[in-house]
Amino acid sequence: MENNKVLTIIVDMQNDFIDGSLANPDAQAIVEPMKKFIIESEERGEVVIFTQDTHQQGYLYTREGRHLKTPHCIQGTDGWKVNKDLLAASRFGFTVTKPSFGMTQERWHEVICEHFYWPTDVKRINIVGTCTDICVISNALILKSMYPEIEVTVYSDLCAGVDKAGHDAALLAMQRCQINIEKYFN
Repeated sequence: MENNKVLTIIVDMQNDFIDGSLANPDAQAIVEPMKKFIIESEERGEVVIFTQDTHQQGYLYTREGRHLKTPHCIQGTDGWKVNKDLLAASRFGFTVTKPSFGMTQERWHEVICEHFYWPTDVKRINIVGTCTDICVISNALILKSMYPEIEVTVYSDLCAGVDKAGHDAALLAMQRCQINIEKYFN
C-alpha cells in the first residue's frame, strides 16, 4: 500500500481533554506514545490531521452544554489548543475544527479532497485520540459509512475514553461495524 494513500486522524488531543477542564489520566498517558506514532506516520508519508472540538462562549446554553455541564474547548482559550508536544511532533500535520462530536460528512469530504485527488484515492484511515466513547467513535462511524470500502483502523492503545467501560464499549461497537481495532504498539 502506498503510504501517501493513508489518512491519519488525531482526534481532539486538546488541553481541556488532557489536563484541563475535562482532565483525564488516560489521555495524559497516551501523549508520549502518540508523539512517536505521529512522527512515524509522517515518516511513512501519511497525511496527518488533528481535529479540534470547538465551542463558543455560551456553550452551557447549547444542547451539548445542557447535558455536559463543563465548558470546554472554547475557541481561542488554552484548553481549546491541541497539545503543544503533539503539534511539535508533527512537521506536516494540520488542524481542522469541528463543532460537535463528529464532523459532518460534507466537511470530512472537503478535508479529504484538500489532500487527496479523490476520496477513493485513500486506501486506509487510521484514527487515534480522545474520547474513544464520544468523538473517536463518532468520527470513525461517519467515515466508515461515507467510505465503506476504505479500511478504517482505530488503534486502541492510542485512544482514551471517558472511562475504561466507555472505552471498551466503543471499541466493541466499532469492531462490530467492521472498523479494525488494533494496537499500534504491541
